[in-house]
Amino acid sequence: MQYFYIFTHIIFTLTLGYYFISSMQWYSYKIDRVVLHFNRYDWHLYFFAIPIFVYYLSGIFFIFYFFLLLLPTMYLWYRKLDKKLVFTPRVKRFFIFLILAVVFQDLLCQMSQKCVVYGVIMPLFFSYLASFIYEKILFADFKKRAKAKLDANKNVKIIAITASYGKTSIKNFLYEVLSSKYSVYKTPRSINTLTGIIKDINENLDDKYDFYIVEAGARQRGDIDEIARFINPHIAIVGQIGEQHIEYFKNLENIRDTKMELLHSNRLEKSFIHTSANVKEDANMVIFGNSIKDLKATLDGISFKIKIDENIEQFHTKLLGSFNANNLEVVVLIALYLSVDIQTIKNSIENLKGVEHRLQKIEANGKIIIDDSFNGNLQGMLSSYELMSSYEKRLVIVTPGIVESTKKANEKLAKKIDEVFDLVIITGKINQKILNQNIKKTEKIIVKNKDKLQDILTKHTSVGDLILFSNDAPTFM
Repeated sequence: MQYFYIFTHIIFTLTLGYYFISSMQWYSYKIDRVVLHFNRYDWHLYFFAIPIFVYYLSGIFFIFYFFLLLLPTMYLWYRKLDKKLVFTPRVKRFFIFLILAVVFQDLLCQMSQKCVVYGVIMPLFFSYLASFIYEKILFADFKKRAKAKLDANKNVKIIAITASYGKTSIKNFLYEVLSSKYSVYKTPRSINTLTGIIKDINENLDDKYDFYIVEAGARQRGDIDEIARFINPHIAIVGQIGEQHIEYFKNLENIRDTKMELLHSNRLEKSFIHTSANVKEDANMVIFGNSIKDLKATLDGISFKIKIDENIEQFHTKLLGSFNANNLEVVVLIALYLSVDIQTIKNSIENLKGVEHRLQKIEANGKIIIDDSFNGNLQGMLSSYELMSSYEKRLVIVTPGIVESTKKANEKLAKKIDEVFDLVIITGKINQKILNQNIKKTEKIIVKNKDKLQDILTKHTSVGDLILFSNDAPTFM
């Protein structure tokens, strides 16, 4: 029985470790965010706090609780997760530390014969602390190597982009336009943290490139400053500033000041700043955001004009969404600054392909699917709703609302949904109450389990319907 108890203790500690490191991975391994900004505190209670409480107080009966209740419940929870733990080298190292800690502790207890209860807090704390220290040491080495690589590569010019929203789109569009003349590399997918950028430099950046386009994101003051001082961009782009992630920054002024940290480069040649930053233009700064004229947006694409010097230039693209004209404005200005001729720019914009999951149009089984699940800001979402309103048949929207934003923004979103759509399917727990209270006329379906979403869409949509997937929230939100 003693050995079975030890086995149970080890498995229980690893189970707690699995939940803990999953939460850490979801929130970029920031313990303060897991503690202070977690969106499902009930999970902390059910899968961490209560199990520890029961373990220390229930004695031998804990074995029944663990195997008959906790493990099956956690298995069902795991099955429903849409963002499961990825066993990266960092995660594997955490589990190595945890296994070593719990086995060492249990061996000491066996040898001393003095342990009434084999602890779980100390192995978890030790593995977190050991992992934290080890990752810091590794990071310092990776950072040093990446910095040496950047310093040795004198030919590549670095373009850095930040914004409350639209930075990934700007990065991808600029990459396509500049690639018509130069050799260009960009950070992959939505990688925008210092850790991700350092990894990308070490693994992928070659000296053959003329330009390296870097996306910079932030969750707190100083994040972008750290990136800017590390990569020292030659060109900085600060896109539209809004209330995205305001729960971390508290107010719009803090967001704006954080984005402007991108200019903290000792070799900055030119900056392109959106009007929402409220800064004055100077010789090394271009303000954009007010130059778009005659903008037309349909489900077939967008067209717009920009005044360049004394000429009015017409642009067209198959991209959807009027907000993309704003992203393309700065792309045009930078391409011109880098000596790409206007006709080449026009041709590149005409042939741009949409960023995946951003107003991506798909036709399936007689229905039109618009995948806008990576669009998570108020203005972009409202703009997409205006675009959908031109569709003459039934309109369906699937949305969790705006994540990491304000109650006021979600209320405004709900009122627009009420104006435009015939059916709203509300997903995610975080904004269910706000959306439900403020959507009055539109038919509503609230989805508690996204596993059922496909069945709900099959049952409640028909041929000819347009279905918009507007933003997405993982199950931990």
